[in-house]
Amino acid sequence: MFDRLKTFMAELAGTPAAREFGEDDYRLATVALLVHLAKADGPSDAPERRRLTEIIEKNFGLDPVETERLIQSAEASDKEAVDFYHFTRVLCRTFDQAGRLRIIEMMWEIAFADGVIHEVEENIVARIAELLGVSAHDRVTLRHRVAVQPVGTPFGGPWAAAVKE
Repeated sequence: MFDRLKTFMAELAGTPAAREFGEDDYRLATVALLVHLAKADGPSDAPERRRLTEIIEKNFGLDPVETERLIQSAEASDKEAVDFYHFTRVLCRTFDQAGRLRIIEMMWEIAFADGVIHEVEENIVARIAELLGVSAHDRVTLRHRVAVQPVGTPFGGPWAAAVKE
């Protein structure tokens, strides 16, 4: 817990602290879910990969090298995972409702990146939303908001504001 707080404080201060992505790191949990979603309809394509990179850099303040390291760690974690519970448990402990809504918003951004929402992607977002305690109404509202927003324009406020005290 102290390590998460230290990382969070370094991110707020803009300090390029050493980036370690442990299994209880909210960034790893978030990106593992995003990676899983990107690959749900087949291998992730260039638009999905580009959007994933943009989302990570913008929300977590990582440079391109750290972003790639996080993606690689997330891909390995996703490959080892038997379900979504481990990741969503970390996120529920870390974020308040606004933060969990932002995660679902990021998921829709990935799902829409290739221009087509596949049934399997919709199902994954619904299952993760349920595990995060995000209502079906909020999930659908976020889907509609993301569908009409220009690419790269997040609706959520500052990511750090959603971290539980």
